[in-house]
Amino acid sequence: MSLRYAVLAALLEGEASGYELSKLFDVSFANFWASTPQQLYRELERLAGDGLIEARVVRQERRPDKRMFSLTEAGRAGLDHFAATPPRRPTAIRDELLIKIQAMDGVPPEATRALVEERRDWALGKLARYARVRERLLDGRTEEEYLRDADRIGPYLTLLGGIGFEEENLRWCERVLTVLAGRGERTAEPSGTARWDG
Repeated sequence: MSLRYAVLAALLEGEASGYELSKLFDVSFANFWASTPQQLYRELERLAGDGLIEARVVRQERRPDKRMFSLTEAGRAGLDHFAATPPRRPTAIRDELLIKIQAMDGVPPEATRALVEERRDWALGKLARYARVRERLLDGRTEEEYLRDADRIGPYLTLLGGIGFEEENLRWCERVLTVLAGRGERTAEPSGTARWDG
């Protein structure tokens, strides 16, 4: 159900095509709600069918016609109700990498190190992208000025949540890599058993 409200929230930015919404999800919503373009287009059809958004066709000369979506009054009222209702349950982590770390003791440490380095690089990339979004939102203002004067602060506050999440990912990755380096390389004993040096 939450995808529908994520789409409605995205339309608070104004009328948008499905393609524009997909790009918005990639940039502004990716830090807290992932969606494929196919899921997004299906949800747009459902929302239009439920009367929560409306679509108009824009004719284009050299391209196919496009549909532009906007919130209806019913959609805005539904979104307001959703925003004021407590979540059904707290967020739970489901992360395949953590399962791999849980089971890492039977694999070569360089394999685990490579996985963690990949996650670290991913976090660094996302932080760089979030920094660009933050700069665009602030548009020369200080954070204090923005939070005091902007018409809508929700997008900035969710961005701060994404930044905090990736900063914590980065700290965790660096800690794991430090632990792995401190344990040394795995070596084989003459008896065929393995041990950790260090």
